[in-house]
Amino acid sequence: MDKTEMASDKEKLTIAWSQDVGDLNPHRYNPDQFVTQDMVYEGLVRYGDNGVIEPVLAESWKISEDGKTYTFKLRHAKFSDGSEFNAKNVKRNFDTIFSEANKSNHSWFNFTQQLDTYKVVDDYTFELTLKQPYSATLYDLAMIRPIRFLGDAGFPEGDDTTKDNVKMSVGTGQWVLKEKKKDEYATFVRNENYWGEKPKLKEVTIKIIADPQTRVLEFESGNLDLLYGNGLISLDTFAQYAKDSKYKTGVSDPLSTRLLLLNAKQPVFQDRVVRKAMNHAMNKKEISENLFRGTEKPADTIFSKKTPHSDAGLTPYEYDVKKAESLLDEAGWKKGADGVREKDGKKLTINMPYISTNAADKDLGEYFQGEWKKLGIDVQLQAMEENGYWTNAKSGNFDMMLTYSWGAPWDPHAWMTALAETAEHGHPESISLEALAVKPELDKVIRETLVEPDEAKVDAGYKKALTILHEEAVYIPITYQSVVSVYRAGELEGVRFAPEENSLPLRYISKAK
Repeated sequence: MDKTEMASDKEKLTIAWSQDVGDLNPHRYNPDQFVTQDMVYEGLVRYGDNGVIEPVLAESWKISEDGKTYTFKLRHAKFSDGSEFNAKNVKRNFDTIFSEANKSNHSWFNFTQQLDTYKVVDDYTFELTLKQPYSATLYDLAMIRPIRFLGDAGFPEGDDTTKDNVKMSVGTGQWVLKEKKKDEYATFVRNENYWGEKPKLKEVTIKIIADPQTRVLEFESGNLDLLYGNGLISLDTFAQYAKDSKYKTGVSDPLSTRLLLLNAKQPVFQDRVVRKAMNHAMNKKEISENLFRGTEKPADTIFSKKTPHSDAGLTPYEYDVKKAESLLDEAGWKKGADGVREKDGKKLTINMPYISTNAADKDLGEYFQGEWKKLGIDVQLQAMEENGYWTNAKSGNFDMMLTYSWGAPWDPHAWMTALAETAEHGHPESISLEALAVKPELDKVIRETLVEPDEAKVDAGYKKALTILHEEAVYIPITYQSVVSVYRAGELEGVRFAPEENSLPLRYISKAK
């Protein structure tokens, strides 16, 4: 019997996720999931508590005086198959991630444009040189994807992990994929070759459960040990658990911002006056208190003020129904006999797709539908599976859609970088921004800010970009998102929140004795 078969029930944890975990390819995006890529693969550094960049596969690093050369001393670590992690492996991963064929996939974060050369100095020293100083380098290297390291045995023929999937998911992370069945489950066992402190758990199973209510039933029947994440269950259900002494519940600090995007390419939202009316029609306080039961606080701006370079001193759009109605009237949308506004013979009908497996998105859509009907706005909802939702976003086939800031370590720099890219490689929703006359100016401000060495000018640049977005009123900040956790009292120990939204805190958790 091998070690992976020896895990007792006290060393196993079962959780749920809303969709299949994907192929466990460290260099790809959807359908691969952040949380499982983070379990299996590691980067040179990671984003730690309070935004501190922590060493992982790089034990230490030095930055040259001109800010362009980074020299990393690598850890003597092993991959899960027992092979050595070294500088040659780092170069091999860099070669495939940033090949001419693949680097356009990663143009959404600016490190891709700034990377000039990289080389193996010796077995455990790796050096990269930038075209110019780039202050967010370590934050980009801390991202869960795509700069995570695949063991040599995992590379496909030709090494192109974007075109061909990995042969096997060989990483240095704390977990190894044991088995998976598409759309049903994925089971991971502890990586016994892990270089650092090993998790107390020996096995983690992620059940793929698309329906929020089914997740609740599975949890209450004892088939799930922990509910953790954003949108996995309804907030009504969470509020019930919080009042029940049988359960332990928690709410993280704000990690990102929940946003509603108005598509400026669509006729109804080409008019900035209408976009501003919609901003004034958003009752964030009621959404926070009633829909999210206080687990998410009202958001005045795209990023919380705690996010670096994000306090631009903007005056929020206050909730003001009379102001919203006045602006809609000013824009020519008058209420018809049926209560729905009309202009030039067309009804004020707004198409809003949402992710069907996300309980919070569904609740928000239904709230908008009910509340804005009073203003004479007909909101039509369209339930979609997640991959289809984001594919649809890239096509621009929506009037408004829910989206999010990316949280740590992506906000503000990587989120802003992607705004300056085309929809194909940047924000899928940036098709809306491309319809704005101010878009070239916005792109220029963002790109100049990303390579500005003067910290005061970096701050001013981000604030200018945020001011442009605020004045254009295409994004409506709704609430600052948090992650929630629920488990049965007395069953788990060490449950806390990971420093970033897309990571699971498995390294801290154990079953109670």
